[in-house]
Amino acid sequence: MAKKILMLCGDFTEDYETMVPFQALSMLGYQVDAVCPDKKAGDVVKTAVHDFLGDQTYTEKPGHNFALTADFDTVNTADYVGLFITGGRAPEYIRLNPRVIEIVQEFFAAKKPVASICHGPQILTAAGVLKGVKATAYPAVGPDITLAGGTYVEVPADQAVVDEAAQLVTAPAWPGDTAILAEFVKLLGAKIEI
Repeated sequence: MAKKILMLCGDFTEDYETMVPFQALSMLGYQVDAVCPDKKAGDVVKTAVHDFLGDQTYTEKPGHNFALTADFDTVNTADYVGLFITGGRAPEYIRLNPRVIEIVQEFFAAKKPVASICHGPQILTAAGVLKGVKATAYPAVGPDITLAGGTYVEVPADQAVVDEAAQLVTAPAWPGDTAILAEFVKLLGAKIEI
């Protein structure tokens, strides 16, 4: 039986921060259960593509419809070896769901690996799990990490930050998909040989 990863996402999750991790982790043999509050397996979330085109902040364009693979209401964190939190606009509002907060707290309490990209750390700050933890995020989320008692680490968009004691890996944006996934897989204990 495949080891299971839980993926938290929602409408207007960032396309590359959802599709790439889902496909890469699946390719490695993990069963990725992508869930969203108030939705079931087979429902879709809309994604958005974020990019920088010379404005003061990112632009947002329609992405793909991403099919969820599990029911949010039946999540039992004991069934999973790790948690991946996608970015985009979804974290801003799904963190208002009390069960989302409980899920994150349960993963941290069990010391299971967690990956969170871009705006995903907004969920971590709301869950109160960053005190004494180093993390990165989309730069606009940096103050939230600091206010939550964490240490915000600014890195280039294609890099990731690992806090091994917390079993947490974070990245600022989708150019860091490779880095966050490589470090997440290490935290999961997977060995990849070519």
